[in-house]
Amino acid sequence: MNKLSSKEERELIIFIKDWLKSHGYSQKDLAKQLNINSSRTSEIMNKIKDLHKKGGFTNIAKNLIKIEQYWINTKQNNNKEISLLEEIESKSYNQLDLNYKLDLDELIDQMEKDHSNK
Repeated sequence: MNKLSSKEERELIIFIKDWLKSHGYSQKDLAKQLNINSSRTSEIMNKIKDLHKKGGFTNIAKNLIKIEQYWINTKQNNNKEISLLEEIESKSYNQLDLNYKLDLDELIDQMEKDHSNK
């Protein structure tokens, strides 16, 4: 493949930074996904240039798409886990037939009332 021109490099840097920002990730996150040790822009660009040499812009796009899909799946799984934990927490209070949002004084009054009815 032809070498990237300096204009193409600048455009890729701008694109990648905007892309990262839109997904809420940093250059460090991208570097981790690209399996490089440094999150410096120059190191990321070296990896992008390497991807370009191996398959042009198509190869760059394929790799960025894989990374984006991984991030999306990770976020979806995290959201499912959070929802499940919230549901479990909610059910655990319901099993005790308690309104966990009551303040402490109301709870003590309710307990005294329940005890005196026995």
